[in-house]
Amino acid sequence: MPHCIVEHSSFINASELNNKVFLGALESNLFEPDGKDIKVRSIAYEHYQTGSEREDFIHITVRILSGRTEEDKLKLSKAIMCQLESLQLVGMSLTVEIVDIERSSYSKRVV
Repeated sequence: MPHCIVEHSSFINASELNNKVFLGALESNLFEPDGKDIKVRSIAYEHYQTGSEREDFIHITVRILSGRTEEDKLKLSKAIMCQLESLQLVGMSLTVEIVDIERSSYSKRVV
């Protein structure tokens, strides 16, 4: 059920990046084995500032339903980071953040 939100510098290939994030979430073995519940979407930024020098970046926010252990969250974060590192990008910031979605206030309907 994870919602993987990918924010990145505009020069990065979004399709390849989204696939790497998907593979990382899948390889964590925390979700459906076929990945049908993993959702990945990305936003490319043309205009951004990173400190006093403009540096390229990839930031992944993964929203998951609350109740996972800290170990599971770390496993997910590391699996996605490993996939990002396989892109062999140089001179940029790579970050992954795991965020709980509170079950008590989350609503979902497929129409």
